[in-house]
Amino acid sequence: MLQESSSNSLVTFETLESNVRSYSRTFPVVFKKAAGAILEDENSCEFIDFLSGASALNYGHNDPYILSNALEYLKTNGILHALDMATSVKREFIELFNEIILRPRGLAYKFQFAGPTGANAVEAALKLARKATGRHNIISFTNGYHGLSLGALAVTGNRYFRDAAGLTAAGAVFMPYDGYLGADHDTTEYLDRILDDRSSGVDLPAAVILETIQGEGGINPASKDWLQSIERLCRKNEILLIVDDIQAGCGRTGDFFSFEFANLSPDIVLLSKSLSGCGLPLSLLLLKPELDVWLPGEHSGTFRGNNLALVTASAALRKYWTQDSLSKEVVELGGIAGERLRQVAQRNGDLNLSVRGRGMMLGLDCGKSDLAENIVRNAFEDGLVVERCGAEDQVIKLLPPLTLDRPTLQRGLDILDRAVQSA
Repeated sequence: MLQESSSNSLVTFETLESNVRSYSRTFPVVFKKAAGAILEDENSCEFIDFLSGASALNYGHNDPYILSNALEYLKTNGILHALDMATSVKREFIELFNEIILRPRGLAYKFQFAGPTGANAVEAALKLARKATGRHNIISFTNGYHGLSLGALAVTGNRYFRDAAGLTAAGAVFMPYDGYLGADHDTTEYLDRILDDRSSGVDLPAAVILETIQGEGGINPASKDWLQSIERLCRKNEILLIVDDIQAGCGRTGDFFSFEFANLSPDIVLLSKSLSGCGLPLSLLLLKPELDVWLPGEHSGTFRGNNLALVTASAALRKYWTQDSLSKEVVELGGIAGERLRQVAQRNGDLNLSVRGRGMMLGLDCGKSDLAENIVRNAFEDGLVVERCGAEDQVIKLLPPLTLDRPTLQRGLDILDRAVQSA
């Protein structure tokens, strides 16, 4: 028999929930409420959130304006589930997104709503690329992460996740990401040679899939030159370019899309996580019109285009993207956070720490998994929620809400600074 529930008791979770749970092990309290950048547990202890639902909460927890739109919609008997039928809120979202996001950036895409998760969007994109080109192979990159369903796993590099599948993940070839062979090596030259050489053993791919900043892979930002070189190779060889903007998009780097700084025009863009504005499940493919080769119902899903999530997504567009104030704030806050992290690294020179990232997607590379683990644990005990990433979980990943105020950002950075010193 389970013990009686008490504040912050994890007995129920440890007894009845699967071993696969992870975040509840790193942050061993029971969270009850949240607002903005602050989480609160059952003992009313507050924690600054530098995790943001793995970038699913770019606008913070329970944004009042976004939440009010959801509550008003619920009061009207608005449709919550509609398969892929036409609804008023879907029309509003498509029109708003096209008007506010796409047209000002000179982008023209059709919308495909996949199932509720980012992995659903990845699966649909890979399937569409193969159908549109008639080829089967996909080029992915070292340290890339695109999800854990079987198709998405095939283009995910980490062996820990791949080993869990129980069978060989097929259909993809991995190439070295920007910087993988060192700062002096342009890895696109290697890819160019592989694609040109009919005896390389690599079949001409249907698509290249990449993150402009690898999130789970360790906060590895690709340079503008590298990304543009990849795009040129794709055009040269009639390969589709898929940008996975699931974690780095929706303002995380300052621009709405993480690829804007490189002036890319991807064939397919994948969005999820913060697209809904408040953590509700929603994923989307943006695809160039000529790639819309689907037959009706050929790719489906019961929970595609969550209508309540479309309501909140539209609210987020109206509040945050009709002007550029959020983008400017993200760049400024990212500069503040990045400089503070560099000071921490310099002050603790014996630890060989390094800083990388862009905007409010930052990483503190500790070099060693156990050091990063100790820092994260110390930070949590002092009131900061922050996670690790990288091939060996050696990088501390900072994903604060984009909307947090500067005093809260500084408090969180102070906690992290102390955590590094005590580690």
